[in-house]
Amino acid sequence: MSDPRSDEQLMAAYVAGDSAAFRVIFERYAPLLLRAMLRELYVREEANDLVQQTFLQLHRARADFDRAQKLKPWIFTIAMNLKREYFRRKKRRPERSLEVEAAVEPMVGALGAAQVDARRTLARVLSDLPPDQLEVIQLHWFDGLEFPEVAQVVGASVSAVKVRAHRGYVRLRAALGDDVALPPLANEPGVGNPEGGRSV
Repeated sequence: MSDPRSDEQLMAAYVAGDSAAFRVIFERYAPLLLRAMLRELYVREEANDLVQQTFLQLHRARADFDRAQKLKPWIFTIAMNLKREYFRRKKRRPERSLEVEAAVEPMVGALGAAQVDARRTLARVLSDLPPDQLEVIQLHWFDGLEFPEVAQVVGASVSAVKVRAHRGYVRLRAALGDDVALPPLANEPGVGNPEGGRSV
């Protein structure tokens, strides 16, 4: 049975000394973080190492966690900073992972012939996006962060993040048409709160 506590309740329990709460946090976030790392790293062992480093830093900084904030953007900020430092240390740019098509698979549904083509097209178009647009779309669409959370992770204003996402989604929609269900654009009907996690 899954733990019913929220991320923030688990983190508060962990800070108070509940080691079992840390295990639940790890089980919730390790797969998400590994998938995020594998989008730009070729070597799974290195991606796993960055995930382990993320949780090590979370452990070391646990007393600094602001209980009024959400855990998800905080842990993603740690992870993305470690990934950027990894590429600076390697003195090379992030590259499209061999597993990028697997990363986009949930966005196109069951793998019929049309879906396979859509998956490949999506992976190709994503790889052609400017890095700042790609990072925002990955965090917003793939990882499910809301725009204020994405802004916290990338260190930009919410309005700047929305502009990057809008431009990226426009390019994706132009290339993909109706093959993939993209988040709606701000000028389309049915869009909810612009601060939400699935509208641009």
